[in-house]
Amino acid sequence: MAMPAEATRFQLQRDRMLRAAATCFNRKGYSGTSLKDVAHQLGLTDAALYYYVRNKEELVYQCYLRAAELGRGAMELANETGANGFERAYLYVRYHVEIMVGDAGPVAIMSEIPSLKTAHRNDILKISRQHSLGFEAILSSGIQDGSIEPCDVRMTGNAVMGAINWIPKWFHGDAAMAKQVIEKFPEVLTRGLKRASNFSSGQIE
Repeated sequence: MAMPAEATRFQLQRDRMLRAAATCFNRKGYSGTSLKDVAHQLGLTDAALYYYVRNKEELVYQCYLRAAELGRGAMELANETGANGFERAYLYVRYHVEIMVGDAGPVAIMSEIPSLKTAHRNDILKISRQHSLGFEAILSSGIQDGSIEPCDVRMTGNAVMGAINWIPKWFHGDAAMAKQVIEKFPEVLTRGLKRASNFSSGQIE
């Protein structure tokens, strides 16, 4: 069933707002960013933002929910398309990196969780941990099927996902660099996971 045009416009504008907010928060942090900064980024009045969020804290929360949703989508697609644990790990990294440097970006870095009110903070921490557990499950499945070298899945997951999640801190939209990141990051971040010679450099066989 097609969505009403008004709802579609609302969602498109809301997504545009969250991407603009992510840019501001990633560059200036929570305390250094105001709704006026986000409005200026969008070419709107700051009063117009209150149609979408009630305050800055809710804007951060919505940015983090969007980041979590995009990451979850990357993981679901990797789980659907990967033939074994290593392929799922590799594809998750590739899909998530493509989101970070592609048209869906910028994506907010979850570095300001303590600034959220308790209910929102707990919600984001729960979602974040569920996502981490999902990647740890991919790693565990690879160890079991022999495609991934035995490792501490908790620490390995933290290292890989931490590297992905920090990309928006230093990537600011350069197309040439985006291509390099997409080409190199999946290989670099999963190279140590490979078991024996099942996979050639940078390619899934």
